[in-house]
Amino acid sequence: MTTPHRHFKDAIYEQFARLGKAVSAPKRLELLDLLCQSPRTVEALAEQAAISIANASQHLQVLRAARLVEADKKGLYVEYRLADDEVGRFFLALRGLAESRLAEVDQVTRDYFEQRGAMEAVSGDDLLRRVRAGEVTVLDVRPSEEYRAGHIPGALSIPVEELKSRIKELPKDREVVAYCRGPYCVMAIEAVEYLRKKGFKAQRMEQGVADWRARKWPVAHGRQGKTEHA
Repeated sequence: MTTPHRHFKDAIYEQFARLGKAVSAPKRLELLDLLCQSPRTVEALAEQAAISIANASQHLQVLRAARLVEADKKGLYVEYRLADDEVGRFFLALRGLAESRLAEVDQVTRDYFEQRGAMEAVSGDDLLRRVRAGEVTVLDVRPSEEYRAGHIPGALSIPVEELKSRIKELPKDREVVAYCRGPYCVMAIEAVEYLRKKGFKAQRMEQGVADWRARKWPVAHGRQGKTEHA
């Protein structure tokens, strides 16, 4: 005979499992990662995740049912955003757990870098100190709407596709540290490769804005860089 205690525990774990089910698809995790950067329409999310609008909408409905994202009508479009900052921290914790427990994460990453002959990111505390102290030129190579939604204070916004035409905006006598969405974003890799070819001393920082917030460091917003203190 099932006891009230058993009913209670089964009901609680069933609710916990809703979150596990919601993040069980790789594309839904990618959509959460994108929403950690800024709110987006279904159409923009579909393009960034390389899936159809219908598929993106289905994934987003699952995330919404689990209360991980929320949606607002913006004219003819529906814009999605993280339900709150706790969801961003949940995503980073899940990513960190995968990195610490699954050797395959490191292997996939290394294989990618070796195939490209690319540099690995620099994530040392000394580099972070220099970034926070303003001792280097910090370059945000994400799309401009992500920069406006939140960026590292003092960072210069040059989306990677505009770097070639705007490279003269970067002082050549200072080291450039480029960042994008986090350790598995490739835009900063492309930027650093190009800058080095042009004679700049450049490095890629693997931390993105979501990681910055997780450390409770200030994040700036808008074109003028109004700063939010965690």
